[in-house]
Amino acid sequence: MTSSAASLVPVNPTLGVLLAVLLLVAAAVAGWARLDPHPYKSRAREILLAGFRAAVQLALVSVVITWAVKSVLGLLAFLAVMFAVAVRTAGRRLTGNHTWWLTAAPISAGVIPVVVALLATGLVPLTGVALIPITGILIGGALTVTVLAGRRALDELSQRRGEVEAAMALGFLDRDARMEIARPAASEALLPGLDQTRTVGLVTLPGAFVGMLLGGASPLLAGVVQLFVLIALMAVQTIAVAVTLELVARHRLYRPGPDTLTGSPRTARRFRRVPAPSRPSE
Repeated sequence: MTSSAASLVPVNPTLGVLLAVLLLVAAAVAGWARLDPHPYKSRAREILLAGFRAAVQLALVSVVITWAVKSVLGLLAFLAVMFAVAVRTAGRRLTGNHTWWLTAAPISAGVIPVVVALLATGLVPLTGVALIPITGILIGGALTVTVLAGRRALDELSQRRGEVEAAMALGFLDRDARMEIARPAASEALLPGLDQTRTVGLVTLPGAFVGMLLGGASPLLAGVVQLFVLIALMAVQTIAVAVTLELVARHRLYRPGPDTLTGSPRTARRFRRVPAPSRPSE
């Protein structure tokens, strides 16, 4: 390779062997440490499949993206596929039931306004080579926090459902009682993005920054672009977490199981505050 990217990671058989070894090491450690969330689910198998899928998908994308960046129709189709896969992935991780499609709300609520603002201001042109990577980064960030916020909130509600019922017995509305329990847990989904932004340039040099430097951009321009990506990601992720939390609190996103007992209207009515009986007059 003659491009500057070759100085970072050369593409040769040695790289392929090393990637295979690292993937096997990750799977072996997951199996040895028994990192499986359930007896019937193997994290080692998931790691191997994820690595294989990543290789196949990147190979296909390398071919398709050449067409997508040259056609508006191809661009829109590519973005639609990215969004659909993100929604399906988030929904499968969160609910496993018919409510999975509602994860489209937090992802779109975070990504669409930011992308529209970028296009409207002319900062990003309506071309595939610019819009696909930026939108992909934003969708990926929204996907991550939607899954983290939703899982943490649902786990907390399941473990502390007695507190939810107690709050409802004291007169809290169903949504408010669930919100009090779920909000602190869901907000933790923002921590990885916050830490990445706080430590950028000190602990890590993110991909957009390094990529622009390797492409010949000045350090100042690379830094400005990376700052834009980080700030835009924080906006997208904050909106996505807020919408996910609201959907969980309103019992739109839920799992089948004990947590459903704290969100059904019938249970909510049962735990509404009942006026105390009046004492007989003495």
